[in-house]
Amino acid sequence: MTEQRRHPAAAFDVRNVIAGLVGFYGVVLVLMGLFANDEAERAKTGDVNANLWTGIAMLVFAAAFALWSRLRPVVVEERPAEDGEGPPPGH
Repeated sequence: MTEQRRHPAAAFDVRNVIAGLVGFYGVVLVLMGLFANDEAERAKTGDVNANLWTGIAMLVFAAAFALWSRLRPVVVEERPAEDGEGPPPGH
């Protein structure tokens, strides 16, 4: 009988990748909303700082994904190969 080991997927969890990408773009939008918001930009959106609010929403979304990944990690079961046993056929 073989023993199975379990470990979290960690960096290979797609939720971490999504959180990182959305978080990066959220930071960019927040910075654009803070430093590149002129009269012309505000006139386009009805005097709403769309970049700032969208960036904040994206940062909240990214934090939720990161928290979800941390609280409910994907567990990968790993079975060590036995002597003489190779990968299954077709792999």
